[in-house]
Amino acid sequence: MSEAAARFGGVQRSKAHGTSERGIVMLTLLIALMLLSIALMGALDVWSLQRKRETEQQLLFVGNQYRIAILRYYRAGRVLPASVDELLNDSRFPEPQHHLRRAYADPVTGQNDWVYLYQAGRIAGLHSSSTDAPIKRSRFPRQFEDFEGQQTYAGWQFFYLPPVQRSNSSPEQPRKPRPGSPDAPFDPMNDGLTRFTPRSLGSSHW
Repeated sequence: MSEAAARFGGVQRSKAHGTSERGIVMLTLLIALMLLSIALMGALDVWSLQRKRETEQQLLFVGNQYRIAILRYYRAGRVLPASVDELLNDSRFPEPQHHLRRAYADPVTGQNDWVYLYQAGRIAGLHSSSTDAPIKRSRFPRQFEDFEGQQTYAGWQFFYLPPVQRSNSSPEQPRKPRPGSPDAPFDPMNDGLTRFTPRSLGSSHW
C-alpha cells in the first residue's frame, strides 16, 4: 500500500513539474512577442517619420517648380498667368513655351487640390491645402526663409510678386538692377523679390 502511494505521489510531482515548465515557456514566449511588437511599432514610427520628411522635400521641390514657372511666365510677357494651363503651354508667342513641365499634384495630399494665390485675378502662387503640422520648422534654404516656424503646410506659400517700379527713379542716372527687377538676370533663387503679403492677394482652390 505504501509502495503504490509512493508511485502515485511521484507521478503527481512529475505532472506538476511538467506543467510548471510549460508555464515558464509560455510566459517567455509572451514576453518575447511583446518585445517584438514594441520593436515593430518603433520601426513603423521611424519609417513614418522618414516618409514624412521625404514628402516635405517633395513639397519644397514641387512648390518651387510652380513659383519659378510663374516667374518665367511673367518675365516672358510682363503679366502673371491666368491659369496653370498657361504655364504648361504659353501660346502668346509663335512658338509656344512650356514654363512648367506638368501639373504636379500636392505631395502632401496626393491630389491636385492646391490653394492658389491671386493678384488682380491672376495666379501669383499657391500653397498646400493640408493643415497638418510639418516636421521641418527651421534651417530652410534662403528662398524659403519665410517658412520658418510655420505651423501647417498651408503656411508654406510659393509665390512670385512682380516688383514695383519706382516712378521717381532718374533715367539719367542708370543704376544696377535690383535682384528681382524686370531688368535683372533670371535668378531661380528669387532673392530680393517682393515678399508675399496675404492682404494683397486672394486665395482660392483651383
